[in-house]
Amino acid sequence: MTSPIPAYACPGTNRRVILATRPVGIPQADHFQLDEVPLEPLGEGQFRVRNIYLSVDPAQRGWANEGANYSDAVPLGSVMRALAVGAIVESRHPDFPAGLHLYGWFGWQDYAVAGPEAVMTRIERVEAPLSAYAGVLGMNGLTAWLALSQVGRPRAGDTVLVTTAAGAVGSAVGQLARAAGGRVGGLAGGAAKAARCGNRFGFAAAADYRTDDLAAAVHDLAPQGIDVFFDNVGGPILDTVIRAMNVGGRIVQCGTASIANWVPAPTGLRNEREVLMRRLQWGGFVIFDHAADYPAALAHLAPMVADGRLVHDEEIVSGLAAAPGAIARLYAGQNEGKSLIFIG
Repeated sequence: MTSPIPAYACPGTNRRVILATRPVGIPQADHFQLDEVPLEPLGEGQFRVRNIYLSVDPAQRGWANEGANYSDAVPLGSVMRALAVGAIVESRHPDFPAGLHLYGWFGWQDYAVAGPEAVMTRIERVEAPLSAYAGVLGMNGLTAWLALSQVGRPRAGDTVLVTTAAGAVGSAVGQLARAAGGRVGGLAGGAAKAARCGNRFGFAAAADYRTDDLAAAVHDLAPQGIDVFFDNVGGPILDTVIRAMNVGGRIVQCGTASIANWVPAPTGLRNEREVLMRRLQWGGFVIFDHAADYPAALAHLAPMVADGRLVHDEEIVSGLAAAPGAIARLYAGQNEGKSLIFIG
């Protein structure tokens, strides 16, 4: 039987990915530099995490730019902020022993010296491949479950439409909405990704958002209108879908990936009238506001992953050198599933 924990080495120095220059919009590879430094000593109450899988997330665009709104920008010359899954290899904290696996704010580097405040979830027992704890059992799955249940609130018989439907969050949302009794449609980037929404993730229907007539595609996906719209992109797609919402519909605003730059603020169609006349509830969701709910969400998701009710795709590349260009690749839609970097 294959171990869910891959073999990994423990080098004597720390390789890091440093944010060297400030991007405007999507970070590119040349905004980063690689360096290597000695291991820093542990202070009382700290532990050293050997990162095994580094996460690549859309939110890193905001963290690298000025003005992420919900967090400070990554300082220039410092390790790029990132979530990662790793193992404690040295500890001076009684509640965090060596050998414990963690998912948290450990950065794009081999080792992180951290305290409990950096931990997003403790992995007391590794019951799935360790990589899953950085995706479907990490921020992506937690976001899907909490945002859908708290803001979208799907009911049996609802029509649910999801953007970036083949992605790490969108694919989980679709499956969870279907489990709640909804009819789920998806919008994805390209015919292959749209097909995977049905073949792999069980969506009732999906379409390529790059069509020449998006309004017609949305109507075909939801001819009776949309009750829940889980949106990860904003922009023109949102402007189109909001005009197909049913009265009393709920919009989950979970991302704005279609907007390359928020300075200056972009302008578009005015949607206030649609919100008013359709009596829509439109709620923003940022996962970091809901830390108290992580354990309950993880307890709900883990059995679904274990018994195959919640399937997920991963794209894992090897080597820290893959990190600098990973965010740009993500926004170009070149990944197939949750994007991870194995650095063991």
